[in-house]
Amino acid sequence: MEKENSQDTRCPPDKIIFDADRGEYICTETGEVIEERIVDQGPEWRAFTPEEKEKRSRVGGPLNQTIHDRGLSTLIDWKDKDAIGRNLDPKRRLEVLRWRKWQIRARIQSSIDRNLAQAMNELERIGNLLGLPKSVKDEGALIYRKAVEKGLVRGRSIESVVAAAIYASCRRMKIARTLDEIAQYTKANRKEVARCYRLLLRELNVDVPVSDPKDYVTRMGSLLGLSGASMKLAAEILEKAKNIGLTAGKDPAGLAAAAIYIAALLNDERRTQKEIAQVAGVTEVTVRNRYKELIQELKIEIQNQ
Repeated sequence: MEKENSQDTRCPPDKIIFDADRGEYICTETGEVIEERIVDQGPEWRAFTPEEKEKRSRVGGPLNQTIHDRGLSTLIDWKDKDAIGRNLDPKRRLEVLRWRKWQIRARIQSSIDRNLAQAMNELERIGNLLGLPKSVKDEGALIYRKAVEKGLVRGRSIESVVAAAIYASCRRMKIARTLDEIAQYTKANRKEVARCYRLLLRELNVDVPVSDPKDYVTRMGSLLGLSGASMKLAAEILEKAKNIGLTAGKDPAGLAAAAIYIAALLNDERRTQKEIAQVAGVTEVTVRNRYKELIQELKIEIQNQ
């Protein structure tokens, strides 16, 4: 079938379909071939199962921001076997050992590479200890790379800047982690991490949303073994408090702890203020003060306290 002039077609855009087998754009209303002989941009091989597709693909894995070279470099294996699987003889083994040593040295050449290699190891360690998802670690790695490019790490502890980048990433991705939780896994103190965090926000223009107390509810509720109904009620209490402006200027962890305490009392899943304060990382006094504010302003009645 000859190609029709696309200028003369009156087929509505939503009626045009693409026939992958023929490489043609066709109008479903008139049957008109609008364009033909479309070049296929996909691979030249065909696969009918995920296993076949994986086996025939000739590309590597996706870029990994948490590796200093983004996973683009190669690595000589430590198995000391050839391509067939036979063990190498002693002389060849020493030769491969020398190759491996030089290959590792070649991966890290500049001071920036050495800095990133150390920082990414530290980021992976802290991320694993905090149980953070890969998306948060990737975001933290991107923030740290920007800090290195702008020379913000020079003269500062790598550990502190990495911890600050992780905290900024958690805030951006709405993962409830406090500065104290992150700082406890580093040799730097909370004050130093907070200073680096403020520096990142100021110099990199990182857009960080205001902490929402509701982000803390699910995690605290799970650690306390509360039911879904109690966690939902705690989130509703915080939403009401936010609507009347009660959450402004308050520590989100303390507010979340108080809301969980109220929800647990209302649903007869009693937890002590001490238990909740330990999970939230705040003092019992904070939980008590926020609790009093919430029940007074929202007019919540607690029976048999």
